[in-house]
Amino acid sequence: MVNDQIVNRFMKFIGIIPARYASTRFPGKPLAEICGKTVIRRVYEQARKALDTVVVATDDERIYNDVESFGGKVVMTRPDHKCGTDRCLEAYQAITTPAWREQNDKDTVIINIQGDEPFIQPEQIEALMACFDRPDTDIATLVQPFAEDKNAIENPNSPKVNWDVETQEAKMFSRKVIAASDGKYYKHIGIYAYRADVLSKITTLPQSPLEIAERLEQLRWLENGYKIRVGVTSQSTIGIDTPEDLEKAIEWYKYNGN
Repeated sequence: MVNDQIVNRFMKFIGIIPARYASTRFPGKPLAEICGKTVIRRVYEQARKALDTVVVATDDERIYNDVESFGGKVVMTRPDHKCGTDRCLEAYQAITTPAWREQNDKDTVIINIQGDEPFIQPEQIEALMACFDRPDTDIATLVQPFAEDKNAIENPNSPKVNWDVETQEAKMFSRKVIAASDGKYYKHIGIYAYRADVLSKITTLPQSPLEIAERLEQLRWLENGYKIRVGVTSQSTIGIDTPEDLEKAIEWYKYNGN
């Protein structure tokens, strides 16, 4: 019988942070500063608290140069990727060789860390890593229980997750109001981890009907039979999509530190 803890102990975990300069609502946000450090630097330093290997994947020389300036690892990727998942795969292939991947893909997990989450907590990354203590986990993601706030639960900009709390497997993601098997409501936190061999496969899948309807990439994976395991976090994240979000993040940092 396979000892799941031993399987997890010998896994290799690589954090990749996709970071584009172009953004409709906030161009150049990875280089925006929060109390003396760029957003991308804060994401990188937080990720390094949980992972030995962290790489920024960008398509812009300004971001590349910034990461190099603080001693981070960074690779240039193509500008035409449609999503961060595709950029993660290119970055992973850039830092490894075909021979290495052939030997290690099944025991390697790529963690896709959002480049606009400057206060991602190491405990959240560790919760994702723990999802791979079972050898049948293909993909993992995080959820957070909603507070008793009807407006927040009904907000279509906050995707919800229907998941089985016993098996810890996701059944559905939706912008509509859906509950988990325990009857409670959970917000999806957009950080993913994939086995490397799974990552190379899901990037070739065509868009699925549910994905198009909900505008949620992860539904493509579910519709194609991949198991998404769910980790739970009680910690809130502060994503930066607009200049207003940046101001809120600065104020949060002044009072809370990190």
